[in-house]
Amino acid sequence: MKLSNGQPLRNRKWLTGVIAFIIIAGIAGYLNRNALAVWGFDVFLSNNVEKRLEQTYQPLEGRNPQPVVHKKEDPFGLLLLGVDQRDKEIGRSDTMIYTVVRPQDGAILMISIPRDTYTEIVGKQTSSGNLWKDKITHAYAFGGAKMSVETVERLFGVRVDHYATINFKGFRDVIDAMGGISLPITEDLVNDDPDHEKFVVKAGQDVYDGNDALNYVRYREDAGGDMSRTGRHQIFLNAMMNKAAQVGQWGKIPGLVDIMGRNFSTDLTPEHMIDLAKSMLQSDKRTIYSHTLKGEGRRLADHGAWYYFADEEDLTNVKGWIDAWLDPAKTVEQLPLPDEYQTKNNKPVQSLSASDAETVKE
Repeated sequence: MKLSNGQPLRNRKWLTGVIAFIIIAGIAGYLNRNALAVWGFDVFLSNNVEKRLEQTYQPLEGRNPQPVVHKKEDPFGLLLLGVDQRDKEIGRSDTMIYTVVRPQDGAILMISIPRDTYTEIVGKQTSSGNLWKDKITHAYAFGGAKMSVETVERLFGVRVDHYATINFKGFRDVIDAMGGISLPITEDLVNDDPDHEKFVVKAGQDVYDGNDALNYVRYREDAGGDMSRTGRHQIFLNAMMNKAAQVGQWGKIPGLVDIMGRNFSTDLTPEHMIDLAKSMLQSDKRTIYSHTLKGEGRRLADHGAWYYFADEEDLTNVKGWIDAWLDPAKTVEQLPLPDEYQTKNNKPVQSLSASDAETVKE
């Protein structure tokens, strides 16, 4: 119907303005989607999630976690433990990653410790009173997270301020609850060595469920060995953070936290975890560098157990990197990088997202 006094023109101008505003807001929202996600989390979910996280807070007996000053805290060392635990058994730590987190820089250094690394187990002694030597994965079976933390402290000669463990079942369930994640797999990953768990991860899937994602991280039979495995850890962590940053994940957060509560424990307080999560989600340039402790595998006796013996030179280098990364006085440009990054480019710490990572092949 035609209106008088120029009303159609004014309506069209008003409608055009609204559409323009929606388009601009949409673009701004897309460009700032990580910040938008954090805003939504604060408004709708923060108090609920913090309460649900209380069940995950499990400080270790006899150890006082490093005091935390939120928002602008010093670097700290965190031991990540991926535990293969079934039913009510204690399980073993199949994945051990000593991680230096620098909240002010948004920089993370991850040192993967092969599970068969032969070392002294702090808290377990021989009949003669000396420290027991064994695979580092057995520290968790002997004494849980506390023994793992103290064993890693002795191995690297540095402090471990915090720990976090997740049961592999929880790992799978969290990925499934998120609707899967995207991974850059272009060739099938086939784990079929007689001494390894058997599985196949098919290439070219749009999203990967929890079981495939877990197998992607645990895959051991490509030419790159442990070096490629830590590269997959890095890609996986970025893929997880990218998925968690999506606005559509807001409503799933309480359910994810409930899954964590059944399969996750840490001495990070709920408030601290939320602050760290938000800082990571807000950053479009997460700087994660990883390195696997170098060494060689062999048996101590014929037909005996297989152990991994750390290379002493590499172990010394790793200790130096950790000391530097834990130093709050150092700037991001002064941080030493693992050798594999130095050979690729002689630049300061660079960001890596799942989309930027190199394609992983068999």
